[in-house]
Amino acid sequence: MTKFWESHSHNASIEEMMLDTNASLISQEELPEVMALLPELKGKNVLELGGGIGRFTSQIATQSSHVTTVDFMESFIQKNRDLNKDHNNIEFITADVTKLEMEKGRQRKRQFNPSKYRSPELYNNLFQSVSVPGTGKTPWGFDVCFSQSLQSYIKLKNNRNQICWLMEKTPRSDEGNHGFVTFQQFLDNKQYSKRGILRYEKIFGAGYVSTGGPQTTEDYKVDVLGVDLSGNMIEMAWERSQDEINLPVQFEVADITKREYPLESFDVVYSRDTILHIADKLTLFKRFLTWLKPGGKLLISDYCCGEPPHSEEFKAYVKQRGYTLYTPKEYGKLIEEAGFIKVKAEDRSQQFINVLNGEKNKINSNKQEFLKDFTDEDFKYLEEAGTVNSSESATRIRPGVYFMQKNKIENFERLFVNGELFGIWTS
Repeated sequence: MTKFWESHSHNASIEEMMLDTNASLISQEELPEVMALLPELKGKNVLELGGGIGRFTSQIATQSSHVTTVDFMESFIQKNRDLNKDHNNIEFITADVTKLEMEKGRQRKRQFNPSKYRSPELYNNLFQSVSVPGTGKTPWGFDVCFSQSLQSYIKLKNNRNQICWLMEKTPRSDEGNHGFVTFQQFLDNKQYSKRGILRYEKIFGAGYVSTGGPQTTEDYKVDVLGVDLSGNMIEMAWERSQDEINLPVQFEVADITKREYPLESFDVVYSRDTILHIADKLTLFKRFLTWLKPGGKLLISDYCCGEPPHSEEFKAYVKQRGYTLYTPKEYGKLIEEAGFIKVKAEDRSQQFINVLNGEKNKINSNKQEFLKDFTDEDFKYLEEAGTVNSSESATRIRPGVYFMQKNKIENFERLFVNGELFGIWTS
């Protein structure tokens, strides 16, 4: 690796560093996009790994208290030092970051590509596997805030594989995550495993588990941001959108309880059967309110529960699934408390039961085709899941649909004239 970069970095130019003759154009688009994705840096000390010639170093130094920038190429570090010599809050280190110990000219034809490409799934697993000792018995690890493709690379190179991550250092505990280190791991290994997604889609078709995306843009002519905490969900969406050009859809893996969007970004926020996983729904609804433009709409379909008392079987089912359920009336009150107006709550239990009965019929009629790719055990799981859901819906679960609106202020009506953005959060 070192020999490759020594032979391709004679001028320490941006083209050499990015290995692209259009590097200057890409950087013009990428730099503001990435800086906008970073959290607040004021008062922070930042460690920049792979700082190169300093494309981001100056921007970070301007916004933060101190930057330590590291790169294993001395020529890149020297160029960075020359470009940013006016900053007195930057430390420059030449080192291999994999061995780093920290205190608590011309474009040549390449004969090979030195990059080691890895799937987003591998990176997500690596991030979640990291654990370091903390004070006391609780270790520390990373939780995902978000990961997404950089739009600058999609726009200029139709490349959806340039992905950025924002992670948060948090205490590690398997309590509340059903035996897994993170809730994301629980989703990707249990409810939304890739095999689990594909066996549903074998019966009901692609997109059955996760609606929206390209179909929404075609049907309603809108821009879509698709968000899910399940890495499996979004990675499959990324894979299926690879061949699309100028697709007005962005996908990101994100914890919606930690994600930050600019105020008044969306015309509509939509969630289908996902908020049942979130305990603090009121805080989430208040966040929705700030993200919506004045007059913007919020549409939610979600599982609720009937009035107590609840059976022990039902309680065990809810615990096993990791749900936090309210009655439809309680759910509507929470939304009103968050500040929404014109809240309309509908109990769709009977409609849901009818859909489940139709699904059970479809499962049984497609058994032989299903077993060409899956096992009898997989088929039994689908049968039992449909039976349990239908039984529980008939007794205790109350699927609900909620329509509501953010109060419109006349002075802000101009925001609806052009460039409307449709925000969608699905599972």
